[in-house]
Amino acid sequence: MKQNITVRDMAYIALMAVVIALCSWISVPAAVPFTMQTFAVFCALLLLGGRRGTFAVALYILLGAFGLPVFSGFRGGIGALLGPTGGYIVGFLLCAVLYWIFEGKLKDIVLLIIGNLVCYLFGTVWFVYVYSSGGKAITFGAALMLCVVPYLLPDAIKMLLAFVLSRRVKKLIP
Repeated sequence: MKQNITVRDMAYIALMAVVIALCSWISVPAAVPFTMQTFAVFCALLLLGGRRGTFAVALYILLGAFGLPVFSGFRGGIGALLGPTGGYIVGFLLCAVLYWIFEGKLKDIVLLIIGNLVCYLFGTVWFVYVYSSGGKAITFGAALMLCVVPYLLPDAIKMLLAFVLSRRVKKLIP
């Protein structure tokens, strides 16, 4: 069944892509920066649903790929996506697609947890590949300790905040 995208859908998609960008600028520098980006991705999926939320995440990534400084640290361009942390950004899209595919079949919070784990996995594999390609070796376990473990609790908190906030805001969205 073909579903058309309305002007309202496009406005919500664009708005959430901007929110993701704004949240990515709220950053604490680290090997993989601490940002509110994941919070915004979770909100996009919970507020817009899988389809529109996935389009919002894809639009955000496309804006960054075309050079707009929408990634953490006001970075943009294809180089940011091909760098060591680019896998985590692409992982947001994998998380969103997974959410879309299984929406309605599993609880929202379960989908976000699984999607975030997929994001961690893809991002970490990418990090190891890029880091090792630069002449320095790093094991998958070391990369997990550097790029995932410090983010488990903050991401869980962001997920919970997104879940609570989206339930309240969703009541206001027609």
